Amino acid sequence: MAPRLPDLYARMAAWPGGRWLFARLVCLKAPYFGSIAPRLDELVPGRAVASLRHRRRVRNHIGTVHAIALCNLAEFAGGLATEATVPAGMRWIPKRMQVDYLAKASGTMRATATVPEMAVRDSGYTAPVEVVVHDPAGVAVFTATIEMWISPRAPA
Repeated sequence: MAPRLPDLYARMAAWPGGRWLFARLVCLKAPYFGSIAPRLDELVPGRAVASLRHRRRVRNHIGTVHAIALCNLAEFAGGLATEATVPAGMRWIPKRMQVDYLAKASGTMRATATVPEMAVRDSGYTAPVEVVVHDPAGVAVFTATIEMWISPRAPA
């Protein structure tokens, strides 16, 4: 049986550059995330924390972090938190995302995703993943609720 994602992350995070490498591997699996070059700072069942450096490629025309870069960061953190939480035999996919832009985003952004407890069921259901993105001063600049569709894996 393959190791669960949080266990793999914990092992890799102990290596020099392991957190960076883990995030790069996620970006190989889901290439669009590579457009923001995220870093994963924490991954445990029910929670993930990821960050995004403010640099030219994520900037908008007014010099702040682009709204879609924040959405991408939220989905990165929310997806990893969901993957770390979803029960064996179940799978997930984002179904809907509602976002609120609260303030201009400047500096390194830090996203915290929280996932409710999930159960094994015979049919699909939605689970809300909450993501809050803070700036370096600790001000919440963005929130997202991602509806994840949780369903049984197809038999092999």
